[in-house]
Amino acid sequence: MGLLDGLGSIVSDALSGKPINLAAIAGQLFQNAGGLQGITDQLNRAGLGEQVSSWIGTGSNLPVSADQIRAALSSEQLRSLAQSFGVDIDQLPQILAEHLPKAIDKASPDGVLPS
Repeated sequence: MGLLDGLGSIVSDALSGKPINLAAIAGQLFQNAGGLQGITDQLNRAGLGEQVSSWIGTGSNLPVSADQIRAALSSEQLRSLAQSFGVDIDQLPQILAEHLPKAIDKASPDGVLPS
């Protein structure tokens, strides 16, 4: 699964209205997806390069939709994640669409990917 391993507690927090620790999201995503470069590469391959560049850059972040997240992840990934987290498969892409841009932005505060 790579991209989203270990996000169960974060998804649960988001669904229950608890504050989201963006640094924790970023750390878990990047650690399990080959680092920051790994996660951004997967999103770039899915056609989200413009959005990813804006999240890394120092300007404002372009939004990403739940549909774009669905397209970036395989149906198998989404099904598995939704089942693991105990959420409806339709909720997960929206949660990720809301929090992933902030997490990547926070992980690249100087507008560059850490090596």
